[in-house]
Amino acid sequence: MRRKRHLLIVDDEGNIRKILKAAFERSNYKVTAVESGDEALQAIASDPTIDLVLTDVLMPGITGVELLAHVRSRREDLPVLIMTAYGTIPQAVEAMRLGAVDYITKPFDLEVLKRTVAHFLPKSGSKATKKPAKKSDGSNLGLIAESEKMKEILALVKQVADSRATVLITGESGTGKEVIAKTIHRLSPRADAAFVAVSCAALPETLLESELFGYERGAFTGADSMRRGRFEVADGGTLFLDEIGEVPPAIQVKLLRVLQERQIERLGSSVPIDVDVRLIAATNRDLRKAVDEGQFREDLFYRLQVLHIELPPLRERKEDVIPLALHFIERYAAENGTQLSGLSKDAERLLLRYSWPGNVRELENAMERAVVLAPKDKTELTPDLLPPQLLSAA
Repeated sequence: MRRKRHLLIVDDEGNIRKILKAAFERSNYKVTAVESGDEALQAIASDPTIDLVLTDVLMPGITGVELLAHVRSRREDLPVLIMTAYGTIPQAVEAMRLGAVDYITKPFDLEVLKRTVAHFLPKSGSKATKKPAKKSDGSNLGLIAESEKMKEILALVKQVADSRATVLITGESGTGKEVIAKTIHRLSPRADAAFVAVSCAALPETLLESELFGYERGAFTGADSMRRGRFEVADGGTLFLDEIGEVPPAIQVKLLRVLQERQIERLGSSVPIDVDVRLIAATNRDLRKAVDEGQFREDLFYRLQVLHIELPPLRERKEDVIPLALHFIERYAAENGTQLSGLSKDAERLLLRYSWPGNVRELENAMERAVVLAPKDKTELTPDLLPPQLLSAA
């Protein structure tokens, strides 16, 4: 006979404990409900059958965040799900940074909570075998990290890759946000599944909605057949939403629902579809400012910035300019059949002196241009092959 899945519920409010215990027992769970972090630690120490901890974030004595730290040190494989009121979401986000699998806000829908709990439990009720993240120093992933700033970011990328949590990547246009997103995916346990990228700024609202969530036949004029959206295509893998700050308010609401409930509905349908997607978002906008100005939902902002990576502009990481330039020269020389493989000293000085307002993308375009213009037998990139703006800035 299959063992019942065992939940440990931790909340100092008696009514909450009573409601949750009854709801999960009706769904055939074994439930242990305690009112403090101390009691929770005693239960975990004495009962190895506990499959998941569902805890409030603010409690007298040991808080939910402190309880999480204790659990991580004793049973690292035990999932901890945080319950939080809207005003304590920052504490819940901090808990996710420390290893909580997710958070859910009060007042919550019991059916949504049940789905969230089920999502983080092995379907059989036994302990899941976790697929390890792929080990790599990043050098084979197209990530150049010679500067101290980029070395710190690479270390952070390795750290977050194994997590389920949403990642927000910020930085000026052209700094390499998609490269970082792909690196996270390729170092993660989801590496063998799809990496799906969507530019939120490139599509009008109606097209973006159908692109993300898909549609049923007849959902609108021209919908002659069913189409799966990007969330479904990315199921089991990673969905990268570039320029998330450009998403219209109506779609922000739908994104929030997907992140909370892990379900989508195609346009023209009311049938929910479960999706298991790791979301990585990117923007060159100040989302905190957009929230303050009423242009971006605060609850969605909290959901997105659980793990935050901020990419510096190229002008602040000059140690990477020459290695990046040589990397692009090698790539485009191979594509164009030229002998170009190095930089003259004068060309190096110009590259280092320039401020690169277009960042890594502008550097890549400059190197591709130089390779295309270079004579086939030329081996060294010289200043005459560089774009006029670099020469005028000298």
